[in-house]
Amino acid sequence: MTLPTLVDSLREQARLRPDHPAVRCGPHVLTYAELHAAGTRVARRLRQAGLRPGDRVVYLGKESERYYEILYGCALAGTVLVPLNWRLTAVEVSHVLADSGAELVFLESAFEELLRQVDDAARPSRHVLLGDDRRDAYARWKADADADDAHGGDVADAGGALTPDTPVVQLYTSGTTGLPKGVVLAHRSFAAVRTAMAEAGVDWIDWRPEDVSLIGIPGFHVGGLWWATQNLARGATVVALPAFTARDAVRAVREHGVTTACVVPSMLRLLLAEPDVGPADFASLRKIVYGGSPITEDLLERSLRVFGAEFAQIYGLTETGNTAVCLPPADHRPGQPRMRAAGRPYPGVRVKVVDAKGAELPAGRVGEVCLATPARMVEYFGLPERTAETLVDGWVHTGDAGYLDDEGYVFIQDRIKDAIIVAGENVYPAEIEDALEKHPGVADAVVVGAPDDSWGERVHAFWVPAPGTPPTRRELHRFLTERLAAFKLPAAYEEIAHVPRNPSGKILRRELRDRLWDGRDRKVN
Repeated sequence: MTLPTLVDSLREQARLRPDHPAVRCGPHVLTYAELHAAGTRVARRLRQAGLRPGDRVVYLGKESERYYEILYGCALAGTVLVPLNWRLTAVEVSHVLADSGAELVFLESAFEELLRQVDDAARPSRHVLLGDDRRDAYARWKADADADDAHGGDVADAGGALTPDTPVVQLYTSGTTGLPKGVVLAHRSFAAVRTAMAEAGVDWIDWRPEDVSLIGIPGFHVGGLWWATQNLARGATVVALPAFTARDAVRAVREHGVTTACVVPSMLRLLLAEPDVGPADFASLRKIVYGGSPITEDLLERSLRVFGAEFAQIYGLTETGNTAVCLPPADHRPGQPRMRAAGRPYPGVRVKVVDAKGAELPAGRVGEVCLATPARMVEYFGLPERTAETLVDGWVHTGDAGYLDDEGYVFIQDRIKDAIIVAGENVYPAEIEDALEKHPGVADAVVVGAPDDSWGERVHAFWVPAPGTPPTRRELHRFLTERLAAFKLPAAYEEIAHVPRNPSGKILRRELRDRLWDGRDRKVN
C-alpha cells in the first residue's frame, strides 16, 4: 500500500476544505488553510535558523493550536519533534534534552522556571517562548517568515524529499522504571493502520470529515498524537484541551457537539463521577475509542449505558506506533467473554505469543505478546542494543503477558514484569484488580507483590473506597473468594486515598510496591 506522509494529508485537506475548522482550543480556532500556512511558516523559519532534516526540536507546553502548527512545521522541514511531558521534573527534562540532542525548544511561558532548572549542559542554546500577547516571541518568530514563501509553492518543498519512512516524532516512554527511552516514529506510523482499514473495508474505527473529535490524551503521548493526526488526515475538527478535566471535557462535548473521543479508562471514570452529568450531556457522541491501560468490566458496562455511543478498544505501544489490535464495537456486548479481550489485529498486522525462549505458543497458553505492524517504531534513539531486544525480525516484543483464543483475539493478562510469583504460580494483578472493582464499595484498586519469606511473594491489594460505608477486610476477602483461586487472593488489603497514575493514565505500580520492599537488597524474592 502507498502511505501518505503527514505533509501529504495536510496539503490535501487544505486544498479540499480550506475554511473548515481544523483545531479548536479554548477560544482559538485554526482552519485547514491557516494550519497549512502556519505550519509552512514554522518550517521556513526552522530552515532559516539553520536546522537540518533530522535535527530534534522540543515542544514543552500544554495542548494548544500552536502545538499542531509546530508539529506540521517540523514535519514540513524534515526535523523531528520531541513533545515533552510538562509534568516531568527538571532532572527528567534534563535527561530528555540531553538524550535527544535538541537544537531548539518551543517553550510555553508557564514552564520557563522549569527550563531554568535544567542542567546547563543539557539546555539547548535556543528557545522560542509561547506566551501571552506581550511576551509571545513565537508569534513574532513565525511572522518573520517570508510571506511569499509561507503561502506559495508546494508545501512539501519546505522539507525536501519526505517519504513514509522519514522520522517525524520522538516520543519518550513513560519511564515508570529506569530512564525514559526515545521512541522514533516515522510518517508511516500515523498512516499505516488507517490506510489498511480503508483498503480492507474495515470500519472498527472510522474518521469522517464532519466529525468533531475530542482529544483527551495529551499530545506528548502516542495515543493523543495518533488520534489527532487521524482526524486531521480526514478533514475533521479536533477539539484540544490544554489539560484534561472532566468538567472541561463535558463542556466541550456540549458546546461543540463532539461526535468522537479518544480517552483512557481513568478519564471515563472521572466523566461518570462528574456531578449532575447524565446521558443527555453526551447525546452528540457516536463513538468513543479507549485504551492505554486495562479497563474493568464494571466500568465498561457503566460507560456503555451512560454515554450511549459505540465503543472501540485499542491496544498497542508507543513502539508499535500506537494501536495494533482493536476490539470493535460489535464485540462490546455486556456479559460476553470477548469483553475481556484487547481485540484482534488490524488488517496487515500479525500477532503471536511466545515463551521465555522465543518459541511460539498455541492458543490459550500465556506468554509474551509480540506484534508485527507496518506502523512500528524506527528505533530507540541512540540505543541500538535496546532496539535489538525489543524489535526482533520485524516483531515488537511488548513485555505484556497474554494469550490468543482460537479465533485470534488477544487477551492481555498483565505486564510480564508485574507478575507476582506466589509459590511458583504466576499471578497477574489486573485480574485481581478487575475482581476487586466489581465490589460496590471499591472505587479503584491496584495490586502488587509483597515479600513473603515462605512463598516468595504474596498478593497485596491497595483499594480506594467508594462513597458510603466502606467494606471491611473480611467482606472484601469473602467477595474475592467466590471469584478467584485461593493462590490469587490478597494476603493484605490496604485502604488508600487514590491510585497513583502517570499523565497517560497508567498505574504507577512501582510507587506502591517499593514501599513494601523497602530495606531489602533485591526487589524480587
